[in-house]
Amino acid sequence: QVQLVESGGGLVQVGGSLRLSCAASGRTLSHYAMGWFRQAPGKEREFVACIRWRGISPTYYADSVKGRFTISNDNDKNTVYLQMNSLKPEDTAVYYCAAGVTIATQPGQYDYWGQGTQVTVSS
Repeated sequence: QVQLVESGGGLVQVGGSLRLSCAASGRTLSHYAMGWFRQAPGKEREFVACIRWRGISPTYYADSVKGRFTISNDNDKNTVYLQMNSLKPEDTAVYYCAAGVTIATQPGQYDYWGQGTQVTVSS
């Protein structure tokens, strides 16, 4: 089993920044991929970014966040981060981190999920 706990959400003004954290525990994550997803009210859960936990790892981003968000991981702390800059009202959503065997952009490819953290961008 893998346990994931997100933190760092909150209320921020347009153009502001937030850094989300996802602390992982349980099974070793050395072969896992980590993803960030978000879900706004009335909408489906959508991909934000993903990275492989170890090794030479490309990162992938949704077009809507490219150039503004950065995913990274700290292996020593078993934590994945999502740095979010230049936030827009349309970034408002509950953000979830997820772990899966395969690096992917589809939520169904991930096996473990955190409880989510709310991000609200006010205009």
